[in-house]
Formats: sequence, structure tokens, C-alpha cells
Amino acid sequence: MEVFLAQPRGFCAGVVRAIEIVERALQKYGPPVYVRHEIVHNKYVVESLKKKGAIFVEDLSEVPAKAVTVFSAHGVARSVEEEAEARDLPVLNATCPLVTKVHNQGKRYISRGRALILIGHAGHPEVEGTMGQVPGPVLLVQSVQDVAELRLPTDAPVAYITQTTLSVDDTRDIIAALQAKFTDIQGPDIRDICYATQNRQSAVRDLGKLVDVILVVGAANSSNSNRLREIGTEVGVASYLIADGSELNPDWLKDAKAVGITAGASAPEVLVDDVIEALRRIGPVSVSLVPGREENIEFRLPAELTTG
Repeated sequence: MEVFLAQPRGFCAGVVRAIEIVERALQKYGPPVYVRHEIVHNKYVVESLKKKGAIFVEDLSEVPAKAVTVFSAHGVARSVEEEAEARDLPVLNATCPLVTKVHNQGKRYISRGRALILIGHAGHPEVEGTMGQVPGPVLLVQSVQDVAELRLPTDAPVAYITQTTLSVDDTRDIIAALQAKFTDIQGPDIRDICYATQNRQSAVRDLGKLVDVILVVGAANSSNSNRLREIGTEVGVASYLIADGSELNPDWLKDAKAVGITAGASAPEVLVDDVIEALRRIGPVSVSLVPGREENIEFRLPAELTTG
């Protein structure tokens, strides 16, 4: 069986930075280090950090006084930051810089008197964080239908921002609907969309031309991993989301001569290797890399972790 690996796949720069912040904090301050929400949406990553001494909580009330606290890559609401300040908690902010950029865009649009629309998934921690960072009402839209139901005058000054784990392709129809509805609308440059989301989705489309089955390595609660599986299905290839090799169903591979593998932005390469090993237990495989976009973006760590 031929196995084709999508390129790029797996960790993006924001995820690498977030995990490194937790690991360096554990080295510098010693365990335990408290992390609000899963640092990234991947159980393997979370469990491996737990073994090193990280404690994951959903609410700051669970963090003891003076304990080193990390905010996850998805970002947090301003109220969470204020609670940490009020309790004098030493905080390391692992919010992805691209998410922070969206927060700042939203604040800027609001300060200019525009009604703010956020394109994203209700209940996603990044969306909750963004809505809680902007000092004013934020209207969430998830679909073109939601745009049609917006109760704003068509000549109202409006602006939109987007969840970073949505690609240009994901948001195109919604943005078009907003631009058709409102006469005075602004939004970020298309280049501000998360590079990693777009690159991984483009790589899956390329993969779909070569294979009979696509396996997406990622967590069930990972927005970008689920979207990769959906795209595989959209291009006409049977596609499955699996956490690791233990979830591989041999029935998926009947009559398949070529299998494609990709991974969500929060899935480590060790899990891709695990899936390849599971395929090898079924039969002999040859593995090749599909040419794709090279990523060489790195985000700086907080100063307190790079000094002293």
C-alpha cells in the first residue's frame, strides 16, 4: 500500500510556542504549573505535559495563590486576565500571536465606532476569548444564513474579524454575504487569515488527487482537524479523523491502494508515526511525502522565559 504524507501537516508555530511555554515554565519554576484550558486541543499533548507536572484547569478559581499560570493558545477574555491580576497570579500568556492580532483588530474597529461581526464557531474557546477581549458588543455569525438574519441597517458602519482556525476558503461565502448586505464594511486583509490553517487545507486538497482514503490525525474537539476531514470528504475521498493508530479501522482500507495522511495543527508528528505503524501491521507500506508549502515561521517566547 502506498502512503502519502501531506505537506505541511501537524504543529503550527502557535502550537509549538504554546507547548514550549509550558515546558520552559516547568523547567524554570518547577512543577506544578497551572494551565487554563487545554494548552492546545490534543489529548496526547495534554497528557504528556501532565506527566511533566502541568495541571489543567477550566477556571482560575482552581489555581492556588501565587501559582504560575499559563493561558492557552486559544486566548482568554479580558475578564480572565483581570481576575488573574486581582489575585496577583504570575501569568505566562501562550495565546497565539495570530489570535492576539485578531483581538487587536476587533478593538480597533470598535474604537472607530463600527459594529463588530465575528465569523467563527459558537462555544469555541478562541471565539469566547475574542468576544471577551473586545470592549463592546460582538455579533457572531457561523453561516450565510446568520448574515441574512443580522438586524443592522444596511448602511451601518460595520467590520468583521474571523476565528483563526478558519481558512480563506471557509470564510469566503460568509464574507461575500456580508459585503453584499452592508454598504460600509471593513475587514482584515486576506493575508491576515491564519497561514497554517490555509496551508493544511490546501495540502489536503492536493492529497485528495492521489489517494483512495484520507486519515486525519487529530482530536475530536480540534476545529481545524475536523475541517481537514470535511475537506477530504468534499473532494470525494473517504476521510476519517483518528486520534492515533489505535483508532484505525482496517475496513476503511478495503480496496484502497493509496492512503493519505495529514494532521491537524495541534497533532504531534509522533501520532502520525503511530498511524503509519498501525498501517504496517495490516500489510507492507511505502511512505512518500507530497511536495507542499514549506513553513518557517517562528513566534517569540515571553521575555520571562528567555532571560535568567
